[in-house]
Amino acid sequence: MAAGIARHGRITIAYEVEGPDDGVPLLLIMGLGLSMSFWPDGLRRLLVERGFRVARYDNRDVGASTHLTELGMPSPLVLLTRRWDGYTLADMADDAVAVLDDLGWPSAHVAGVSLGGMIAQTLACRHPARVRTLTSISSTPASHIGRPHPRALTALATLPVRDRDSAARQVVHVFRVIGSTGYPRDEDWIREAARRGYDRGYDPHGVRRQLAAIICAEDRRPQLRELRVPTLVVHGADDILVGPSGGRATAQAVPGAELVVFPGMGHDLPALVQPAIAEEIAALARRWVPAG
Repeated sequence: MAAGIARHGRITIAYEVEGPDDGVPLLLIMGLGLSMSFWPDGLRRLLVERGFRVARYDNRDVGASTHLTELGMPSPLVLLTRRWDGYTLADMADDAVAVLDDLGWPSAHVAGVSLGGMIAQTLACRHPARVRTLTSISSTPASHIGRPHPRALTALATLPVRDRDSAARQVVHVFRVIGSTGYPRDEDWIREAARRGYDRGYDPHGVRRQLAAIICAEDRRPQLRELRVPTLVVHGADDILVGPSGGRATAQAVPGAELVVFPGMGHDLPALVQPAIAEEIAALARRWVPAG
């Protein structure tokens, strides 16, 4: 595994890449407030076994990437006005382009989960030539579609975080609420991923800034309707953080998109579903035809 730093203006983006040097390029984009540590080891291994060279990174305001502390914490008025003078999902998508550039990848297959799915959608719409295929997991094309259940919002707002162990307890608590109901949950792995994420750079205000970017983003469906990138949409039938209507709306917007809904899956990537997800991504990649 190799680590690198990409630069987008004054923003630095920390990334890691693994898999064969001549593997098929695949970029993974993580969700709200979570570092790259939360991409499951097993899923990444399955993707590498299918011939991918897998890159993942910390979004801005998370982990070892730039934290925009000068922006402070967005006001609650952002929720009402949907206006914020910080950054946008387009800015975050351009961070992904910076990672591709630093890796020397003219294009790549792109998969994102939750906020990462929103960034991946935005990336495909803004820079379609850089995206071979799009996989949107547990995501939505607009913040008003697939709204979170109140239980999910309550879970996200509880338990103060003071150190790496309290961070681990908080994340386990959250995934007990939003995670899969039909599959076992590896809480030891979640604790360790949370501790690694805390060590990389814990920033609750950064999470709020990412959330502001989600809330203020425009509905992407008009742009997605123009997309001609092979697209896979994966969603859990039991997702209470981003409801399944978010996945359905994404798939309905993109011409020819395939929708795969897993019964019993919530807002996580359970180990027993990872082989199917890896195979779906690989099958989608085989559909890609280079331009020209």
